[in-house]
Amino acid sequence: MRRRRLAPLVAVSVTATLAPALATATATAAPAATPSTASSAAASSSAAKGALDRYVQQKPRWKRCSADSPATFQCATIKVPLDYRAPDGKRMDLAISRIKSTAPGKRHGVLFSNPGGPGGPGLFMPLSMQEELPRSARQKYDLIGFDPRGVGRSSPVSCGLKPKEENWLRPYKEKTFDKDVAWARGAAKKCKKKAGGTLRHITTRNTARDMDLLRAVLGEKKISYVGYSYGTYLGTVYTQLFPGRADRFVLDSAVDPARAWRGMIQWWAEGAEPAFDRWTEWAAERSRKYGLGDTPKKVERTFWDLVAQADEKPIEVDGQPTTGDDIRSGFRGAVFSPKEATEGLVELKKAADGKPASAKKLAVFAGSEGTGTAGAAADAAEGPSDNMTASLWAVVCGDNSAAWSRDPESYRRDAIEDKGRYPLYGDFASSIKPCAFWGKSVEPATEVNNRVGSLIVQNEWDSQTPLPSAQALHADLKGSKMLTVLGGEGHGVYPNGNACTDGTVNRYLLTGKLPAKDVTCQATADSNAEARKNRKRDALPGSPLPGRAPDRF
Repeated sequence: MRRRRLAPLVAVSVTATLAPALATATATAAPAATPSTASSAAASSSAAKGALDRYVQQKPRWKRCSADSPATFQCATIKVPLDYRAPDGKRMDLAISRIKSTAPGKRHGVLFSNPGGPGGPGLFMPLSMQEELPRSARQKYDLIGFDPRGVGRSSPVSCGLKPKEENWLRPYKEKTFDKDVAWARGAAKKCKKKAGGTLRHITTRNTARDMDLLRAVLGEKKISYVGYSYGTYLGTVYTQLFPGRADRFVLDSAVDPARAWRGMIQWWAEGAEPAFDRWTEWAAERSRKYGLGDTPKKVERTFWDLVAQADEKPIEVDGQPTTGDDIRSGFRGAVFSPKEATEGLVELKKAADGKPASAKKLAVFAGSEGTGTAGAAADAAEGPSDNMTASLWAVVCGDNSAAWSRDPESYRRDAIEDKGRYPLYGDFASSIKPCAFWGKSVEPATEVNNRVGSLIVQNEWDSQTPLPSAQALHADLKGSKMLTVLGGEGHGVYPNGNACTDGTVNRYLLTGKLPAKDVTCQATADSNAEARKNRKRDALPGSPLPGRAPDRF
């Protein structure tokens, strides 16, 4: 099978310098600005502003989050407008959490965070951040978490989808395409019938407005922020809507705003091709140890022969039949770590030959790393079973409906073409999705172009948000600096135990000063192992689930 090799991913190596810390916020600071409906493209009448004033006057009733959580970890619920253009209308719950600064005299402000998604609960993020931040940063900030609107404990949405209907990883097959179109149409119809009036307002722009309302409720002039994966897009939208209220923003493993969201799904296919080529070279150089072939072309043939064999007769993997499509889907993420991909394929060959194989090493074909955010599994279990999927589609379809064709045949054409261009995953990424039958977005897509200061942090070899995605965001955020980890593997960088990467991020959070120039760090074996183990921030609880999509941004 002919493969198209993409251009190399290049980063510029520079040094970093930092200036003294900004002044700390105090309890006697001037009153925080009220969220502006006009600045966020909503209604600007005095009545609307007055309605938002009433939201700002809320006093959160903080209490211990759960009996088994630390007493310092507090939770509360506030109300936010369902539709910011009509703030006197229906309201939603916003579940929020905090861990207060350990040294009030050194406190700078609040640090919000988001683990990824769309559909990822973030209420328990302060517990993770508390473990990851240095002591000096825990003194600087109150750590603030929240479940985005429609997710977890924040008025969770549901489409009433059954597990099979949640499976959106559907590779193109001529004989099944009509069924896939019917599935996509049916899923969209169910969502509209069950929660259409709410789902249309579950958007990134409205979640950013919720963040700003929460900022005002907390009495803060500005917020600092650490966002992973989808969280980088949420943070970016915040900087576009509320540029004067963004303080220190760390955007880790970044989404290209111009490709939200169909294009980002297609990035998974495009980004896997250079990673696959890198893997074949790595495995060929170690042919004596692994026996997959002594040239990249032979390694490639070994892989595709196994795919063809599994297409003809599924291979038993840990008691489960594994098809060629299963192999392609799982291997997409695996190839970003050549060693794990190689070891996994060796075990798959054994299983194909009827020999005992390591279930642990075969796990790379499950298509997901990591375990998600601390405590999120229990949190998500309280809501509807399809909550993550329903909120995912609300954002992916509703942020920019114009990105999604309404012609099913266009998806057929794209899937066929992209399977030829990106054979590992192209048809998975480009085939029909429920967004083809979704309603029109209530607002235009967010066009990002501002000079807000931020630090973009990116691994070179990231399966979910490839390096060019972060480079595109860097170009859009004119005031940003970018930290690239050359040789870095995995989705999610900070913290990874690498003194270069962790030190750069920590200095920014502590001082508020960005590096003078873009920074390049070299990955270490330990930092890559840490990324593969723990840093898929948006691996939602239980993913991959049988019959459900394992990937989130």
